[in-house]
Amino acid sequence: MDRRNFLSMSGLGIAGLMIPFGNVIAAEDLLAPLDVAKKKAWADAALTAARAAGASYCDVRIGRYLRQFVITREDKVQNVVNSESTGIGVRVLVDGAWGFAATNQLGTDGAAKAAQQAAAIARANARIITAKVQLAKTPGVGEVSWKTPIRKNSMEVPLKDKAELLLGVNAAAIGAGASFVNSMLFLVNEQKYFASTDGSYIDQDVHRIWAPMTVTAIDKASGKFRTRQGLSSPRGMGYEYLDGAASGKTVLPCGVTVYGDSYDMREDAVAAARHARQKLTATSVKPGKYDLVLDPSHTWLTIHESIGHPLELDRVLGFEANYAGTSFATLDKRENAFKYGSDKVNVFADKTQVGSLGAVGYDDEGVKTKRWDLIRNGVLVDYQTIRDQAHILGKTESDGCCYADSWSSVQFQRMANVSLAPGKDKLSVADLVKDVENGIYIVGDGSFSIDQQRYNAQFGGQVFFEIKIGKVTGMLEDVAYQIRTPEFWNSCAAICDDKDYRLGGSFFDGKGQPGQVSAVSHGSSTARFNGVNVINTARKLG
Repeated sequence: MDRRNFLSMSGLGIAGLMIPFGNVIAAEDLLAPLDVAKKKAWADAALTAARAAGASYCDVRIGRYLRQFVITREDKVQNVVNSESTGIGVRVLVDGAWGFAATNQLGTDGAAKAAQQAAAIARANARIITAKVQLAKTPGVGEVSWKTPIRKNSMEVPLKDKAELLLGVNAAAIGAGASFVNSMLFLVNEQKYFASTDGSYIDQDVHRIWAPMTVTAIDKASGKFRTRQGLSSPRGMGYEYLDGAASGKTVLPCGVTVYGDSYDMREDAVAAARHARQKLTATSVKPGKYDLVLDPSHTWLTIHESIGHPLELDRVLGFEANYAGTSFATLDKRENAFKYGSDKVNVFADKTQVGSLGAVGYDDEGVKTKRWDLIRNGVLVDYQTIRDQAHILGKTESDGCCYADSWSSVQFQRMANVSLAPGKDKLSVADLVKDVENGIYIVGDGSFSIDQQRYNAQFGGQVFFEIKIGKVTGMLEDVAYQIRTPEFWNSCAAICDDKDYRLGGSFFDGKGQPGQVSAVSHGSSTARFNGVNVINTARKLG
């Protein structure tokens, strides 16, 4: 099977997702790790060969990427995929230029040959570069390890149990009035070993999980249909995420139950069926200006598209333009203290946040991960950088946000977990809603569109509720809002405190050419944005 495939997921409202695959294997083979001593020996062989070939720097990534996908619809299991991809990627600097090569020939000979090939490519590249790579220093850390702090390894859970969970979820949705339902489990385990001439030997075991679903209700008389997607968030956790613990649930003032560190998939399926049926008769929104109350299950996508991507330094510099272009947030804006948002807007990047998709101990350049500010009191203060970009901003070290989706892909700058900090003052969701005169409460992410500078955008959601004089009055439908990025974030009037802080995120975030995918979380508390333009998505012209 080709390493990259497009999986049609129209039920998720996504035209296509680029998902890296490897060899299809038996489910029980997902549990067999590579021996660390062997990985070190292979890495040392590559490092030695690279030095002998004239490399001033070399890093080696030995990766075993395991994935299990279970896809169901109503009472049928549509597909099960267990995949494994293992190999060695070697990156070197020769005469100030990068070279990269990869091999699936595991062993010292294969590693050494890949290093020699990478050096030859780098030497050829050095003849045509206009400026030599400037690599920020990072200390060697010796032999260290890091693991996602999980309680239950998803790969150890029998496939039968997973299928029964999803089919039970589907049955619950149908029993609650759904016409159709599809549910899925996406489980990932990245076993990554990194070594470099800096003196690092880093062994990491990374786990991620996502349990999406789409529930559809049909009015047979009219043929009208509405859907509601699940409100789970992809997480950097184990199978314990699906325990459905009461401590992970929050009931919002609009009556919707949302989830934090634990997800009750069956409960959400029943609610989704009920909401899908309610949407069939919900009042169609009247276009105009509204104060928006945005739940974290929704806000993550707005953060992702209008802050996370625009503050990737490669987009800012024009080095990256795939997947919705470059960025309006150019370097002069940081120099001139650009007012990205209101004084209440504080946005940080964090590759260490427990339970997040992007959490690792070290990035794919061997840099220890950290937290840093991007927007402070509304002012743009920083970007996201890696080792060969740091000097552009006058930094002496990388931010630790370099990633490759496979051993056979070269690592490059990827978005960290970028989050909106909770409000500094005590404020509950109920109290925030009480102050809204004419507003709309939005829960869940939906369709979106954004321009090539990430300046103009439009966002939908899953469920919408009208707010009148501080009270939630009923469900709305056909809602989307339009923004200009700085105007929108400057309209932020209130953010709830840290008791409401929750993570959302993207399990398959695309970037680059050839394309790669990464997983990234975005946290926030419920926030209010004043005077935002809302359109009716069902309105027809002419």
